[in-house]
Amino acid sequence: MGIVAGLDSSSDSTRIVVCDADTGAVLRQGHAPHALEPKAKDVDPQAWLLSLGEAAGGGLLEGVQAIGVSAQANALVPLDPQGNPVRPALAGNDKRAQVAAADLVEAFGGRQAWADAVGAVPQAQMPVAKLRWLARTEPEHAQRVGMVLQPHDWLVWQLLGRPARRTTDRGAASATGYWSARTGSYRPDLVELALGHQAMLPEVLGPGEAAGTTPEGLLISAGTGETMAAALGLGLGTGDAVVSLGASGSVMAVHHEALADPHGMITGYADATGMHLPVVHTSNAVRALRGTAEMLGVDSLEELSALALSSTPGSSGLVLLPYLEGERTPHLPHTAGTLSGLRRESMKPEHLARAAFEGMLCSLADAMDVLRGRGVEVRRVFLLGATAWLPAVQALAPALFGAQVVVPQPAEYAALGAARQAAWALGVSRGTLSPAAPPAWQGAAAQVFEAGEELAVGQAVRQQYTATREQIHPGAFAL
Repeated sequence: MGIVAGLDSSSDSTRIVVCDADTGAVLRQGHAPHALEPKAKDVDPQAWLLSLGEAAGGGLLEGVQAIGVSAQANALVPLDPQGNPVRPALAGNDKRAQVAAADLVEAFGGRQAWADAVGAVPQAQMPVAKLRWLARTEPEHAQRVGMVLQPHDWLVWQLLGRPARRTTDRGAASATGYWSARTGSYRPDLVELALGHQAMLPEVLGPGEAAGTTPEGLLISAGTGETMAAALGLGLGTGDAVVSLGASGSVMAVHHEALADPHGMITGYADATGMHLPVVHTSNAVRALRGTAEMLGVDSLEELSALALSSTPGSSGLVLLPYLEGERTPHLPHTAGTLSGLRRESMKPEHLARAAFEGMLCSLADAMDVLRGRGVEVRRVFLLGATAWLPAVQALAPALFGAQVVVPQPAEYAALGAARQAAWALGVSRGTLSPAAPPAWQGAAAQVFEAGEELAVGQAVRQQYTATREQIHPGAFAL
């Protein structure tokens, strides 16, 4: 069918993959960092365009017929009615709006009201909370806002030459806090509640639709947020979940309907295909491993992994509740971690090392159970993050999650998802693909691990962990 490209503009760089439109085979790649201060909260959007141009240099896009755009989630680009920034964009990882988020929850009538309206309770990183922060902290800027975009919306608009029509997709829209995945519509009243007045919002395109064509004839697909693009790049379907292992963690699964959670543990995203992506976040994941390595004087997580595997399941009775930075799931924002089960025989480095891995994975299994408790099917678990390749993670995860575990080879999955969306839009425009389903690209290369005979052992470890959690934090999940 031709050649397509996908670009992912993350918080620190732009990555581009050029793919065969029929198979998804990667033909060439480009990369360039953003010219930004590390962890900057206020960002000049032009930096995204500059790194895009640099990443696409050297004829990288020669012969490309369609391009898809993925970009960091939750960032906010506030524009005046003419489309000019009223201030720098607010970065996706900016958490200055914590008080604003709580203020919005109260102003709209509580968590249940928000869950019913948009399927999510405001959190600091969400655009709706950023708008409230802007109105309260920088009212002179807020008054000038006439249009609100996210990074992928803004980049698509720029690539198309800033046309009168501004677009987004349902995946990115679902992360705003003022669009409902259940109804497929905006809640302008929530924009006004946050900002103090109405603002123009981008048109939400359906899966497989194109945002437009450049003057040079390059088709631009709808684009989407990074999370949704990565799901598309991995080829996720019903029964698949993704566990992301960063300093904090998350569990995301494909589901056939939107889930509203008044307790705020589930964030109800839409995906880029017409399905839904409920997500549960934890505040602690790999930071528990790094903290344990420092405590034990271990030089690397690889060494900690080897040490853990020299222990036995259940860590000789040691249980680590890894709530080192408080915890989001369960909702224990002001708690601390707990090490329980200390006996003379358990006070050995290998047992503490294994307790750290078991605690991290059991905490994420708790998060997965929040989704399972709402009817979300989980048959396969994709593990993402550098620590997914640690032998201890791969040995313990299948039994603790109670599912097949897939560890994909490292790849630019968000950019691949954007490219797959571009191929979809190109095929739909030519009448060779259905708007109902994306092209069937080859799956990600991966290692697969089964629980097998260890499933019963994993269940026993989970029971030990759960009993300790209930003793220390009784009723934490009794919602």
